[in-house]
Amino acid sequence: MGRLFGTDGVRGIAGKDITCELAMAIGRAAAVVLAYGRRRRPLVVLGKDTRISSDMLGAALAAGLCSVGADVIDLGVVPTPAVAYLVGRYKADAGVMISASHNPYEFNGIKIFNGEGFKLPDDLEEQIERLIAADEFTYAQNEQLGQITHCTTAGRDYINHLKTSIPYSLEGLRIAVDCANGSASATAKTLFEELGAEAIILNDKPDGVNINEGCGSTHMEQLQAYVCANNLDAGVAFDGDADRCLFVDDKGRVVDGDFIMAVCGLDMQQRGKLRRSTIVGTVLTNLGFVQFCEKNGMKFAATKVGDRYVLEEMELEGYTLGGEQSGHVIFREFATTGDGQLTAIQLLCLMKRTGKPLSELTQVMQRLPQVMVNVKVSAEGKLEFYNNDVIKKAIQDKKELLGDTGRVLVRVSGTEPLIRVMVEGESLERIQPIAEELADLVRKELA
Repeated sequence: MGRLFGTDGVRGIAGKDITCELAMAIGRAAAVVLAYGRRRRPLVVLGKDTRISSDMLGAALAAGLCSVGADVIDLGVVPTPAVAYLVGRYKADAGVMISASHNPYEFNGIKIFNGEGFKLPDDLEEQIERLIAADEFTYAQNEQLGQITHCTTAGRDYINHLKTSIPYSLEGLRIAVDCANGSASATAKTLFEELGAEAIILNDKPDGVNINEGCGSTHMEQLQAYVCANNLDAGVAFDGDADRCLFVDDKGRVVDGDFIMAVCGLDMQQRGKLRRSTIVGTVLTNLGFVQFCEKNGMKFAATKVGDRYVLEEMELEGYTLGGEQSGHVIFREFATTGDGQLTAIQLLCLMKRTGKPLSELTQVMQRLPQVMVNVKVSAEGKLEFYNNDVIKKAIQDKKELLGDTGRVLVRVSGTEPLIRVMVEGESLERIQPIAEELADLVRKELA
């Protein structure tokens, strides 16, 4: 068995890579690992997004949990960060989210949180994988079998939590909110209306197969046009499970996670809320953000790609803000994972408090040109990448060519069958052909 867990849980095509049998096995193994040493029977909260396979996989995973004596609280359709929060609120031993985040509907995934609402570290994921491979579970019988209860207040409890994170209403702000036909469809309308914003809710009619389809944080064009056509203050876009968020400013320009962290980080620094004057990002964070930190007397700490690695660094050093360019932003005072709706209301509250438009606030940082090319490869190609000397030499040659004026990063995606080629530098005209040349080479060698 190859490694199941990527950078954000288990992910693949539902019914092919992620089957009911695998979901059951993951449920059994997770219950054993996460409830080890506890005297009472395990309790697990289970949430899901809106894709057609989520009911099937959720039912299978719940069955697996119950089969080894764990009780399950079914939260229904909720955002991933709601699961992370409700684990603690409902005093559960673990939380599971059925979602493939920003991927198309045919994909699905399983994300697991521990009893404190944190994504699992690598060693616990490896323990789960070993148990699945061994397939030697002790099954519950009679009154020891687990039971499933259905929670009707999960969305309400999560919304109430979000509302306590900002001191001002959002009254007077006119925004558009793109729910990606995903989990935010269950909570966003209530959240923004109760906070007083004039919010036009888009793409909140999920049908099982339209999640992320031409909408949400991976397809910003519709939202950009809508904000401009209706003269709105901003647009907010979530991904399928609402753990990430991107903005459109009042001029129709996309505001990514780096800009969000720059605006919020500088404000937190000025208010004495940025612990140790440090913001945590990843190796994909734009060099312009690094320069922004230096200019404003802040430090930047880089981790591997994945918001759980960002969080691990934050927890290790006690930092309060971190995130990814993709829109996973962690406000540690309020959350243990990236939270799109939390991020949205934090930035909107900042706009309301300062009275400044988003287009002005984002001027604190200048983005360096960055080219990203995704190359689709087979599962075998992803593995072969690490041993391909031709690609290794080409990458090194390009790094030497750019020197101190830019950087090259070629990596395997942890969530999709892709090799990601990123080149950054002072001139788009210079880095574009470098990125395309490397992508062509990867395609030739591995596709």
